[in-house]
Amino acid sequence: MASMTARLVNMVRDFFLKGEERSVLAKKNIIASFLIKGCSIAISLIVVPLALNYVNPSQYGIWLTLSSMVAWMSFFDIGFTQGLRNKFAEAKARGDLYLARVYVSTTYFYLGAIFLIIWIFLLIANSFISWTKLLNIPAEQEVQVSMLAVIILTYFSFQFVFRIINTILTADQKPAKASFIDMLGQLIALVLIFLLSRFTKGSLIYLGLAYSVAPVMVLIFANLLFFKTKYRDYAPSFRLAKREYAKDIMTLGIKFFVLQIANVIQYQTASFIIAHYFDTTQVTNYNIAYKYFSVLQMVFMIAISPLWSGTTDAYNSGDIGWIKKVVRKYLMFLVPFIIGGAIMLVFADMVYDFWLGKDVVNIRFSISILCYVFFSTGMFASIFVAVLNGIGALKIQFYTSIIASVLYLLLVLVLIKRYNFGIEAVLIGSIVTNVYGYLLAPMQYYNVFIKKSSSKIWYA
Repeated sequence: MASMTARLVNMVRDFFLKGEERSVLAKKNIIASFLIKGCSIAISLIVVPLALNYVNPSQYGIWLTLSSMVAWMSFFDIGFTQGLRNKFAEAKARGDLYLARVYVSTTYFYLGAIFLIIWIFLLIANSFISWTKLLNIPAEQEVQVSMLAVIILTYFSFQFVFRIINTILTADQKPAKASFIDMLGQLIALVLIFLLSRFTKGSLIYLGLAYSVAPVMVLIFANLLFFKTKYRDYAPSFRLAKREYAKDIMTLGIKFFVLQIANVIQYQTASFIIAHYFDTTQVTNYNIAYKYFSVLQMVFMIAISPLWSGTTDAYNSGDIGWIKKVVRKYLMFLVPFIIGGAIMLVFADMVYDFWLGKDVVNIRFSISILCYVFFSTGMFASIFVAVLNGIGALKIQFYTSIIASVLYLLLVLVLIKRYNFGIEAVLIGSIVTNVYGYLLAPMQYYNVFIKKSSSKIWYA
């Protein structure tokens, strides 16, 4: 028995400590991320019934809709954080710590300036918006929703700047630490919502504050901690924020910026469309099914999180074999997730009742099926997209995303207005127009790494 235990311990130790340095680091981060993200998933599932009990489904739908609309502010990131992710990894791979710090300083300065201006502008614009007409809500909720919008605007503005530390950690192939920062913010928010449900009457304002304040405070603390300790050499400085390096980041970042816009149009407009053409209760129904099946992708993305920065490092080091080997492993790893999703689909209605309570929500089975298909194709696509993002081969994705975004809106509106589809329309639109992910990205990967095509379009 003792010898078997010793062999098992040695196998586990060898798994984590033997192999290429890049692979060992990835394995450690994947396991740590599984533990941390497991807690995050549990928190995200617990907080939904807690919030629904604190406010009603219609009010919760208002919160979800406003949050998704304010997420449109990601337009103004202009690709800085994603550009930084690649540029930081490249500079660090070459051992140029000064250049890495310049990239970090430049990103903090320019994003801080951009979001300060946007925050002021949107606060002024908020006073002229008729939330009653925009969200199809009762007039008596106008003032409360306007105040909630201010809270969410402030939260997202701070978050976009201070989340740069997470980008740096991910670029440095330490996504587990970035996940821990997010998880800690979620946990404190959960505690605050629990306390609110016990000691206050249901309030959208209190709910918005609980969701917003905790994550921002954790991010601020993380910035102070890391730049005083492990990342002291990369601490941002105003004197190192340089315009020419902003352009350097933006050369790559502008492509990511367009991809972000496409992502926002396809995935963040869904709640607004549903609220506008149906009602905010349907927003809640949609988001419950979406959150349930997103657990699949959340877990899968834990494993895939080191792939992007690992690919950047491997590609710049000429280690193409590592990339091909890892992609094969991820494709095999995907199979149990597809099977697991099918099992989740079979028991979806039972889970909704157990999770939220009997008859709290009314989710049609067709919505669950479409969510399953959406996340299954999304997980498959994410493998190839992460690799291509890691080497900066974005041109095909860039142009496809622009076309897909327009087609998405047209398809969804036609399905709703002409053919009287329900909220299923937003999911059908997302699946149909994500053609780059599940078709073109694998084709591009094949031409770059397997066929090694001489055509420049695959590498651009």
